[in-house]
Amino acid sequence: MSDTTLSIQAGSIQEAASDTAEIAQREEQSLAKVMSFGEALIDFLAQNTSVDEVQTFAKYPGGAPANVAVAVARLGGNSHFVGQVGNDSFGHFLKESLNEYGVNTNALLMTSSAKTALAFVSLDETGERSFEFYRNPSADMLFRPEDFLSEWFYASKGVFHTCSNTLTDESITKATNIGVKLAKLAGWIVSADINLRANLWPEQGVDVERVLDWFQAADVVKASMEELAELSDDPMALIQASLEKGVSLFVLTDGANSVRYFHSSGITGEVATPKVSVKDTTAAGDAFVGGLLFRLSEIAGETTVALMTQEELHGAVEFSVACGASAVTKLGAYPSLPSKDEAEAMLRSFKLA
Repeated sequence: MSDTTLSIQAGSIQEAASDTAEIAQREEQSLAKVMSFGEALIDFLAQNTSVDEVQTFAKYPGGAPANVAVAVARLGGNSHFVGQVGNDSFGHFLKESLNEYGVNTNALLMTSSAKTALAFVSLDETGERSFEFYRNPSADMLFRPEDFLSEWFYASKGVFHTCSNTLTDESITKATNIGVKLAKLAGWIVSADINLRANLWPEQGVDVERVLDWFQAADVVKASMEELAELSDDPMALIQASLEKGVSLFVLTDGANSVRYFHSSGITGEVATPKVSVKDTTAAGDAFVGGLLFRLSEIAGETTVALMTQEELHGAVEFSVACGASAVTKLGAYPSLPSKDEAEAMLRSFKLA
């Protein structure tokens, strides 16, 4: 091979590398990074019966933050997952599943010190679920503050999302708080989904003060009325106190009732939930949150949540409701999460109804 040929090949490789870098830069500039932190676990779904009577389970990838990461990816967002799974068959299955659905898993750690968490899920005749968790200690709980890398937050615009399942012991709480701190230092939007699971906490119960300190440090909070009732005798007063402490947007779900939202500027509103044929509610809340984060990622770096208009707020919540409504019409977590086209079709259908 001649020196000229080698020179041409080297030039072609350099040009291709330059093109790849330019594409990556354009993507970084156009799509805000959405980073979901927390547990990825296996959902074993009881087939057509309760856990007490079950003969067979179907294996699904799950975990609220992982579901949210997939929801964002399905909608076309720049989705990243941060957490830890076991270096076991279930952990590898979860990583492969996240990759398959378009989630970046460069920050998903694997450990041989603990196994991947498991959840056994049963559905009643209305599609409502109940859980039995095998998680103490599991690999996700061994994620430490020093495992967070500052370079994960180098993107100029982003959204960092957590839920309360990473508050159930002191060490994982410290890690969560470090992630929030790094996101704030980077100027990112911080999101908190209360997603309270009392059976994941120690026998003494939910540490209410810890939960309050965590979500009141966020820009955006999503909660259900049932969850707020566990944290306060006066849920509406808690929402107002959170807005006064720095939360910019508080989104409140209440079963089949309308979703209400409260903004630090004084703007409030509600969006009615559509009537759909419910098969499985497992991913409903995570689809809703994914839709909200996707909409927030579109404004990240351009404005702040505190400066969102009534139109922007209402549109974001409407889109989130459509994502949740679409998800409950299918079985499983990841498989039920809608694409952007599916979410928009659901949105159009209930706007016309």
